[in-house]
Amino acid sequence: MGRVICDLTISVDGYSAGLGQTEERPFGDDGGDGSGGRLHAWMFDTPEENRTEVDRMSAAGAFIMGRNMFGPVRGAWDRRWNGWWGEDPPFHAPVFVLTHHAREPQPMDGGTTYHFVTDGIASALAQARAAAGDGDVAVQGGATTVNQYLAAGLIDELRLHIVPFTLGAGTRLFEGVPPLELEQVTSRSASLVTHVTYRVLP
Repeated sequence: MGRVICDLTISVDGYSAGLGQTEERPFGDDGGDGSGGRLHAWMFDTPEENRTEVDRMSAAGAFIMGRNMFGPVRGAWDRRWNGWWGEDPPFHAPVFVLTHHAREPQPMDGGTTYHFVTDGIASALAQARAAAGDGDVAVQGGATTVNQYLAAGLIDELRLHIVPFTLGAGTRLFEGVPPLELEQVTSRSASLVTHVTYRVLP
């Protein structure tokens, strides 16, 4: 069985998104332009410098994400929405989306299929493990979803991409999570980000 891992970009003060999230600005008011904002400039402005980390983010056998990460549609699925990533999302594997509103699976180009899970984080993880086989399961975010898995003791490895500015408010990693013991595995500094990998100890 593979590991349960998490990749998340955060500000130095721990926020994965600022206030004022909209469809045009999915990461809220983070001081940057475009859909990725300032938080994710390291992925889009300096991709070659961070190629190892970018490639590693899409290498899991299955993925889990919260509905807010999947898109801006709230409540019932009264609008067709297939994610932020276009017709060929970067996952190329099953993606399990946590939601309170049932929806049929949505196949996409390139091997990605979105499955909509209405019965909680444990069910999503069980389905993702079955789909991944011996591969890893990646909990993609956002921070609210990651916090639920951390609080339940279900994440083995936490990969944080820390950008050198503060947001002061927004959606914060570790909010409501009991104290954790982390073992640093790797750390690498790049021009716009520092990549730190932690093992979450039992």
